[in-house]
This record gives sequence, C-alpha cells and structure tokens, in this order.
Amino acid sequence: MTNGDLMNFTDLNCRQWRSIVFALLAFAPTPIATVFAQSAAHLKPASTGVEIDSRLTDLPRLKMGPFVRLADGRLLTVEDTTCQISNDEGQTWHGSRIFDDSKFKISQERALLRTRKGAIVAAFMNNVEEHWTWDRKLGDAPGAVLPTYVMRSLDEGKTWQPPQKLHNEWTGAIRDILETKSGRIVFTSMKLRHNPGRHSVITYASDDEGQSWQASNIIDMGGAGDHDGAIEATIVEMKDGRILMLMRTSWMHFWRAESVDGGLTWHPLGPSDVLTSSSPGMLHRLDSGRIALVWNRPFPEGKESFPLTGGDRQQTATPASWFRGELSIAFSDDECRTWTKPIVIARAAKSLAYPYVFEAAPGELWITTMQGGLHAKLHEVDFVR
Repeated sequence: MTNGDLMNFTDLNCRQWRSIVFALLAFAPTPIATVFAQSAAHLKPASTGVEIDSRLTDLPRLKMGPFVRLADGRLLTVEDTTCQISNDEGQTWHGSRIFDDSKFKISQERALLRTRKGAIVAAFMNNVEEHWTWDRKLGDAPGAVLPTYVMRSLDEGKTWQPPQKLHNEWTGAIRDILETKSGRIVFTSMKLRHNPGRHSVITYASDDEGQSWQASNIIDMGGAGDHDGAIEATIVEMKDGRILMLMRTSWMHFWRAESVDGGLTWHPLGPSDVLTSSSPGMLHRLDSGRIALVWNRPFPEGKESFPLTGGDRQQTATPASWFRGELSIAFSDDECRTWTKPIVIARAAKSLAYPYVFEAAPGELWITTMQGGLHAKLHEVDFVR
C-alpha cells in the first residue's frame, strides 16, 4: 500500500465493525483504573457562564490556544491573522501580524508545536478559502474546499515563512501535533471523501523541522453524512515508539488506530473502550509520564442515555449522541490501556467542546475549549496520586 491509498480492512469491514460495536455496547465493561482518582467535587461558577470543578482555577484572560513556550519562558499562540505573545503567563498579550495580505485567516481548529531545536510549526485550515457545498439530494459536497496549510517561524514568532498548502480538499479540523523521540513532527488533518459524503483522517509527517511533509495513508471508515466517518483525531507517542490515535466517530466510542512507522501508515484497530459523544478529545503526555484525556462523554453525569440525532445520511448514517454540556478528564498510567474514572471538570448549558491541553509547568494543566469558552487550570496531583 502506498501513501495516499485508502485503508482496507483485512479481517472485518467497517459495517461489520459497527454492527459489533452496537451489539455489544450495552455490555461494554468499565475499564479498571490503575491510578487512584478522587471523586468529582462540586462545581463553582467561572467566566463565560461555565461551571468548573472546585479544584480548577478560572483563567479569564487566557487565550484559546493552543500554546507553546518560547526559550525565554514567554508564551506564544496564533489566531486569525496574528501571532500573540505573553510575558506574564497569559494575563496580557501582544500581537503582531503574520501575513502581508488578506489571503489567509487561521482557523480555530489548529495545531501548534515548538520543536526541541526551536522551530515553531503551525498547522491550520485557511478560512479565507472555505467553500462548503453540501447538497442534501446528493448526500455529498462536491467541490467543497477548506485547505490544510502549515507554516513555521525560526525566530520565536517574530517572522513567519510563507504558508505551505498540503491539500485542497475540505479539512474538517486540524486537532493535534507532536514531535516524536526521533525528532519527526506529526500532525492530524482530515479529507472529505465522496459518494457518499463522509470524513476521513490523514496525518502529515516532517523529518526536517517542518520544511517538507509526507502524507500518510487515508483512514476511511465509511459512513454517510456531513459529520460522519473518521473525524478530528488526537495522537500520543507510546513509550515503545508506536503512535496511538483516537478518532471522533458517530459510533459512541473513540476509534483507535496505530502507527509503527512514525505516522506514515496507520492501521485501524477498531473501537476503543472510551465512550464518547460525537465530539473530539485531546490526548496529552504529561511530564509525569501519565497520559491525560479530555473529552465529552455521551451522557450527562449519572445518566445512561441522551437523545440521539442523525441517522438520516445527512448528518450521520447512524444516530449519535451530540451531548457536549460536560467536559471530562481521565488519566492513564499504563499507556492508554486503562483509565481512571472520568471526572467532570466543567459544565455549561451551551456546547463545551474542542479542548486544548497545555502543561504550563510540570503537573499544571491549562485546559481551554474552542466551544464554550473554558479557560482554566488544574493540578495533576489533585486528581491522581
């Protein structure tokens, strides 16, 4: 199989996998936590109408992110057409223009990395070129455009090299980026597929600090609808060098994929044991070695159901939970095999989704969301010991 080819299942096709998932969903066991987790604490009011766990601290002046820390300790993020830098831990920000013209606008779904050698790499969709063409009769969006771009700065955000387009097809979201132990950069993107319309996941890898990029195979798990298929992936490198991916689906679970060659080829492994709504999660390797996962569970805390939507081949082919009123966190001490009991860290009447996770200092996690306006921090020790 060559890069860019569609992934073929060798044992079970996607329809068979989904049948198994739904048949066994009611009997799925709860993973045994290997790390002690405190029970959920009461919630307190925070900014923007969000309630947060009492162990969290509200950070109302913090930008959405994602963030990187510069060599001198300052913070950097990008938004719209600017580079934003803070020298007081996110209390105030100073912006500078990235682009010399109006041809680019950085999407809110973006990924940002500062490599160990000091290159800053930003991956994003260009909203200026956005063109959505969904046709309900076709159940597809022929000609839809939302390109994936990547750009970099070699001088701590003072100047940026021209953006490099990696593909022109509709990119549903860019969610995550990492640098492997070998120094390879890998980030997650998407490509709309057709006949019927559905989403797929693709990653790009660079071995030269973001100068050039190689596309992976496409992970296409089928589906039908403008929010169906494989969507909005997050990735983490395992201690043995494998890269694990969790993908949003409309099938009540994150689906897993794995790469043993640094993100060049991916092998779908089927559903994970993590129940989720149709929303993306974020994996993050912590300084302690643990892995954190922040995401939206499919049902409100204490409930076992939530009204499903879709199933019409317009949104999705199968009905799905879109519950996004609570954001949860869990931790793994054994390379994502098991997780601590999920804890609701924030709740809102509106959608509270699309999280970013930044470890500002060892054990201090800043969690922000694209939807819902969460800006808060927590300490790892308050949740796992």
